Amino acid sequence: MNNSRLIKISKYLSKHLRHQPERIGLTLASGGWVSVDELLTTCTNNGFPITINELKEVVAQNDKKRFSFDETGTRIRANQGHSVEVDLQLEPVIPPEVLYHGTGHKSVNSILDQGLCKMSRNHVHLSRDIETARKVGARHGIPVIFAVDTTAMSEAGYLFYCSENGVWLVDCVPPDYLEKVE
Repeated sequence: MNNSRLIKISKYLSKHLRHQPERIGLTLASGGWVSVDELLTTCTNNGFPITINELKEVVAQNDKKRFSFDETGTRIRANQGHSVEVDLQLEPVIPPEVLYHGTGHKSVNSILDQGLCKMSRNHVHLSRDIETARKVGARHGIPVIFAVDTTAMSEAGYLFYCSENGVWLVDCVPPDYLEKVE
C-alpha cells in the first residue's frame, strides 16, 4: 500500500474510532473496542472501503501506533486520544520520575497559568522523552516542552496510565508540577 493511502486510512480510523464513531454507525464497546468485521462492513457501507490487509498494515505501520488489535485479532481500537467517552480499561501504573509534554508556543502562558488540561480529550498526553514531545509540539507551531514532575504528582495522589503504544495519560497536570524546558 502506498504511503498516501496508509495516511488516509489512518486519519479515517482516527476520526471514527476516537472522535465520531456514531457518524458512520459504530458503537464502541467497553475498552473502546469494535469488531473488525463490523468496522470493515461499516466503512464499505459509508463509501470508504478498507480491506483486512490494509487494516492490518495500518495497525502495524502507523508511526504513532495509534491502533491495536485484541489478542484474538477480531477487535480493534484506538489506543488513546478519544474525545468520546470511553474507558480504555487501563490500570494505574507508577510513571517514570519525569515525563514531557510538547505544545505550541502560543499555549505557554495559558499552561503556566492553568496547567495542562485534557480539553476535549479524555486525558492529557505525556511523552517519555523530549524528542517525542518536541514532535508533538511542532504540530502546533514553534514547539515548547514542559517537564512534568510525575514523582510529586504520584505522591499527591494523581493516577497515571500508559497506553499500549507508550503514551502516558493523566487527567490533568496542575501548573505547580510543570517546568518549561529551555
